[in-house]
Amino acid sequence: MARVKDIVVDCRHPASLARFWEAALDGYQVAPYDEAELERLRSNGIDDPEDDPNVLVEAGPGIRPRFFFSLVPESKVAKNRMHLDLTADDTDAEVRRLVGLGARVLVEHDDWVTMADPEGNEFCVMR
Repeated sequence: MARVKDIVVDCRHPASLARFWEAALDGYQVAPYDEAELERLRSNGIDDPEDDPNVLVEAGPGIRPRFFFSLVPESKVAKNRMHLDLTADDTDAEVRRLVGLGARVLVEHDDWVTMADPEGNEFCVMR
């Protein structure tokens, strides 16, 4: 039986979108860049983690799913075929917080709010 290991998000700037989702999701953080990871980047001609084409956002050890933000050359042009549904104790406060982080409200429904992250990827905050 299959299990979700990672969720991969195609994007134009992995580092900044990873920071948005790090701030949006409780308990998640951008994976630290230790010396081995920095050396791996340098061996691929990347001197600054800000230019990393694949940025990992994870929770504690063994907690899944992890999120990878991967560089792609094209922009998002259509509605997502899959999205995240988030929950919060206070939906209105959470929507305001996410807007403050760079998200935008697309549509407010009775039971959820459809939003977009800074690169336009849709997600919902459930009431």
